[in-house]
Amino acid sequence: MQGKHLLRGVASAAFAVAIAPAAIAASSAATASAAAVSSAYNQPPKEILDVMRAPPPPSPFLSPTRDKLMLVTIQDYPSIAKVATPFLRLAGVRIEPGNRSQHDTPGGYGIPPCVSAIDLVQVADGKQTAVKLPAGACPRPPVWSADGQRFVFENTTTEAVELWVGDARTGAVHRLPGVRLNQMFGDQVQWMPDQKTLLVKLVSTQKAPPAEVPGSDGPGIQESLGGSGQSSTYENRDTLRNRHDEALFNFYGTSQLALVDSATGKVTPVGKPGLYEDLGVAPNGHHVLVTEIRPPYSYVTTFDRFPKQVEIWDLSQRTAKGANPVVREIASLPLADRVPNRGVPTGPRNFTWRPTDAATLVWAEALDGGNPNVKAAERDKLMMLKAPFSGAPVEITRTEQRYAGLAWSEQPGVALLSDYDVNRKWHRTWQINVDDAKNSRRLIWDMSSDEKYGNPGMPIRRKLANGFNVIRLDGDTMFLSGAGSSPDGDRPFLDKFNLKTQQTERLFRSSKTSYEQFLGFAGNDERRLLTWYQSAEETPNAFVRTLGASTQAAAGEPSYASSSVALTHLADPVPQVRQIKKRLVKYKRADGIELSFTLYTPPGYKEGTRLPTILNAYPLDYADASKAGQTTGSQATFTRLRQYRLLLLSGYAIIDSAAFPIVGDPRKAYDTYTEQLVANAKAAVDEAVRLGVTDPDRVGVTGHSHGALMTANLLAHSNLFRAGAATSGSYNKSLTPFGFQNERRSVWEAPDVYTKASTFFYADKLKTPLLIVHGTDDANPGTTPLQSVKLYEALRGNGGVTRLVMLPHEPHWYAARESNEQLVYEMLRWFDKYVKNAPAGTSAASH
Repeated sequence: MQGKHLLRGVASAAFAVAIAPAAIAASSAATASAAAVSSAYNQPPKEILDVMRAPPPPSPFLSPTRDKLMLVTIQDYPSIAKVATPFLRLAGVRIEPGNRSQHDTPGGYGIPPCVSAIDLVQVADGKQTAVKLPAGACPRPPVWSADGQRFVFENTTTEAVELWVGDARTGAVHRLPGVRLNQMFGDQVQWMPDQKTLLVKLVSTQKAPPAEVPGSDGPGIQESLGGSGQSSTYENRDTLRNRHDEALFNFYGTSQLALVDSATGKVTPVGKPGLYEDLGVAPNGHHVLVTEIRPPYSYVTTFDRFPKQVEIWDLSQRTAKGANPVVREIASLPLADRVPNRGVPTGPRNFTWRPTDAATLVWAEALDGGNPNVKAAERDKLMMLKAPFSGAPVEITRTEQRYAGLAWSEQPGVALLSDYDVNRKWHRTWQINVDDAKNSRRLIWDMSSDEKYGNPGMPIRRKLANGFNVIRLDGDTMFLSGAGSSPDGDRPFLDKFNLKTQQTERLFRSSKTSYEQFLGFAGNDERRLLTWYQSAEETPNAFVRTLGASTQAAAGEPSYASSSVALTHLADPVPQVRQIKKRLVKYKRADGIELSFTLYTPPGYKEGTRLPTILNAYPLDYADASKAGQTTGSQATFTRLRQYRLLLLSGYAIIDSAAFPIVGDPRKAYDTYTEQLVANAKAAVDEAVRLGVTDPDRVGVTGHSHGALMTANLLAHSNLFRAGAATSGSYNKSLTPFGFQNERRSVWEAPDVYTKASTFFYADKLKTPLLIVHGTDDANPGTTPLQSVKLYEALRGNGGVTRLVMLPHEPHWYAARESNEQLVYEMLRWFDKYVKNAPAGTSAASH
């Protein structure tokens, strides 16, 4: 299916005079309240604040017709008042009861950001039109119609999530009256194939939510009758607790499906209200795959695992009032609260409509019980059912590894089928004709999922008139675009790939001194490329690059000369940041594994000067040592400063994105976790010292989430650092007993591994100063706020030097401007005290 979509009278003069004093009083109170909130937070120095508060660069979105470019500027930091908006925790969803908007991003890691500006650029001549957004608006990113004539966006107000439509020619926007969207489960807005009508989920009732009389909710009861099977730690997020929570889940989750005419605003209800999750419209515009959540619910997992009813509806079918236009039940899925770690539920899943048919549905079903740990010759089968859906589903093919997707092309006989082995971290892709799968299946790519240098990229797609994205084909040729990771860093590319010969021709590759990404073809001309260009010194801008004559090229370089012209001319909002320099540094770990990091030096840095330095990293798991050392990222991107990088403005060097591989069999790589952490850190620090940039006696370390655990463990198990700052981490792995990160064994299967990875159990040995920061509303089950509180208590009780900062209302990723300013203030204060201004001549070991 098309996937999840984004898609938030006059008073008399006498009366006005009468209320003026009250209004003034209220305004004064609000001002005083805002000042009080502001004063509760600390701020870093002005030179850092100026950079933090500068407007961010926009992101480009090319229209499906490739004649217009939309530049969308997304707010960097909302206010703490917005982040602190009250919300309900309902089975993995955080919903604001006042307007039915989602308070969190998928997975509960952040707050949905507001769009602050939208600009439309004509690809032909660069003419730019600003979209006039409603006053005080908080829009979500817009969604193009397939014909490129319109776009829609959700606008969140205090009372409702509204739906707005924009004219792509003029930039004029207007609200569709009477439309109040329900964002609870996503898929709340999508274009119908006619590109004039929208299928939406509406708030189904204006009634008050179920009242909670104190003590009336009763006990929260759960029971296990000895059934085997575990649920992943990460499924236990904001779960339901009692009957009142169930009632709230029903109330806020219930939607009324409706069709909305984008021109007239006419609303036509479809079916009866229900707990509708996924909606997938067929290419014919009549049939819709509807997934509805059904009871009984679970108190140990999110709504994703709740029982589901999957049906095909016919929107053209007339039904009795209060009935759904069901033409075929596809599946009645039971509660899936015991899905194996890294496994899948049994029964139909991963539904997709065939874009070039009127209505043909395809899905996958597990053949191995969904368990990756059992031996099986075949793990999944692919099923197909065609309209009018009266016959039995037909099996298309089977996969030896776990089904990973079916990418349809614009030619009915060409699709790409992928499967994945989670135990080997291995990915394969075949070309297939689903109408003759037995005779047409042909292997195209077969490689480690950790392979970066040999990654072929992703097929370029185009949008059909019915709104479905398909792989663009020119005869037997498709186009591939990718990051282009190489020993010199990422160099994005565009290739032509012949499906018949499996030969590749490189059309374009970013230079070594810039970072230029392919956005799409300008119009229908495959020799004119629209790109997003930037360098360390040059602001991101759109360019039109024209391919010229063929040329003799070195391996990996483009086979055509090309020239480019700027389409947009965006200015640098923080020119002072351009004084910061960065470079790619490559080195080896003691065991020979090749590693790399990006080394940043502050404004005015003189070569040979040794600086206080902060190392930042995030450990990643690799099954193959040869892939662990592959370089990713680019030093040619436009430098932006957030969080710890802002310390560059206070004279620190930064060892950034240091490679921290944990290498080994994915089923037991964490057996040597701490040893590999220390080996990675020592290699990085030694190299920065060897380059003459880092003062070995003044090095700090920081990391977020799994990187926070890394930070704490490095302080506990090495003497490389003078201080650390750990943000939103998890330090006692016995509190995540059914797996963490890529560790799949439970704590009862590998108790020593859990203990050794947990800094909490080494708190008596951790004497290096550690700053601990956490958001009080972190929804990630692996990093509950309790983790930081308990580590702080353990360190304090054992005489450690530590500071705990709990940021109110913040999720896993800190959102509010005030919180982020506090974070930078805390880091700068901590590292200035324990790293930059540490007594000369002493070593980190003395701490």
